Amino acid sequence: MEKNKEKAFYKTVVRIALPVTLQSLLQSSFSVVDQLMIGKLGSGSIAGVGLGGKFSSLYSVLLAAITTAAGIMISQYMGKKDEKEVGRSFFANLMFAAGLAVLFMALCMVFPEKIMGLYTKDGDTRRIAAGYLLILAVSYLPMAVTGIVSVLLRCMEAAKFPLYASIAGAVINTGLNYVFIFGKAGFPELGVEGAAIATVLSQIMVCGLTLWFFRGHYKKQSLRLEFLWRFDGERKRQLLEILCPIIVCEFFWSLGENVYTAIYGNIGTDACAAMTLTIPVQTLLIGALSGLSQAAGIIIGKALGAGEYERAYGESKKLMLYGLCGSLLLSAVLLATRKYYVQIYEVEPEVRRMAYEILTVFAAVSPVKVQNMITGGGIIRSGGKTKYVMCIDFIGTWFFGVPLGLLGAFVWKLPIAYVYFLLSMEECIRLGITLDVFKKRRWMRTI
Repeated sequence: MEKNKEKAFYKTVVRIALPVTLQSLLQSSFSVVDQLMIGKLGSGSIAGVGLGGKFSSLYSVLLAAITTAAGIMISQYMGKKDEKEVGRSFFANLMFAAGLAVLFMALCMVFPEKIMGLYTKDGDTRRIAAGYLLILAVSYLPMAVTGIVSVLLRCMEAAKFPLYASIAGAVINTGLNYVFIFGKAGFPELGVEGAAIATVLSQIMVCGLTLWFFRGHYKKQSLRLEFLWRFDGERKRQLLEILCPIIVCEFFWSLGENVYTAIYGNIGTDACAAMTLTIPVQTLLIGALSGLSQAAGIIIGKALGAGEYERAYGESKKLMLYGLCGSLLLSAVLLATRKYYVQIYEVEPEVRRMAYEILTVFAAVSPVKVQNMITGGGIIRSGGKTKYVMCIDFIGTWFFGVPLGLLGAFVWKLPIAYVYFLLSMEECIRLGITLDVFKKRRWMRTI
């Protein structure tokens, strides 16, 4: 019996985590392909795309906060077999996500130059980044719809459908990048703006396919969603208790990441370009294990919703171990291949050298990053006590990461790889606090 339970658990992890991981890698490939093709245009274009994408990451993490809250609520209500609240959680969070998308679109379309002026003093880089951001903003609304619908599909253990949509999107994005960036098939050579147009069209197509897959799968299920989005007093308090700390947490974490980008940008254009070159690799390595975090949130959330606390705690430890083993393996692969990666780009030797050193530091700290993602971002949040993760992330980023980054760059004037290592120490602080919270089990509850 115990062996059957173990086998069933493993199958559930694979059924959720593998498609989510592949989808995350494919979504990341949008920026990777952009970076590789833009890399042919020089350091200024690379830095411009990196800075434009960094502001968009503010939107992405806030959207991720809403999808995380949706996942917590939907998975727990599915564990309780409460269809009415599953529908309410889905539609309410969909409306929140759409509202956020419209707000960020308006900001990017009205103030692109002013926003990019916060990141760099270089006029040419700022102009390139603003043009990229202005077009990229159109993708925010389809991303919101895709994100919420994908969460529901994962909770229904149908994560393969968002994956299929992402595969199609990655193929289309790659082809359109080639056509628009370099002016092929009769189109003008659009450079950085062409990369943004390709991303927008690809995200629209991914959204359409995700909705189409959802419609087909939904018809075959016994689950029926009632269009409810208003909450009574208790439900509203519950939603805000889950959502607000996640939004605050993700906003201040992303704001901290943007401070880090500003630090790199003010060290110099070469340093900023070197960091931008490493972003695709960092995103891919973390994305390769992001499925475990998503699986943890859903699996542990359903167990808590059903009141099975011991099972939830035991399965949490297994998921953490899977993440540790996977992250150590990927770090070893990165250390073995980093010199070949930096040679892909047609940039100055100094930029390549700095990128190589940054990747070395990342390989050392990525196992800690992965544990924070799975334990804090997946397991502890699954109980709805999201304020724990909010406090942990705030302490790590603003009490340690940002001050150490500023000191390293502007007081001690260290090279960018050393600055990156210093500010990455926040991950170790966060992990220490997170493990203490995990062991005390106060995060384990049914909403």
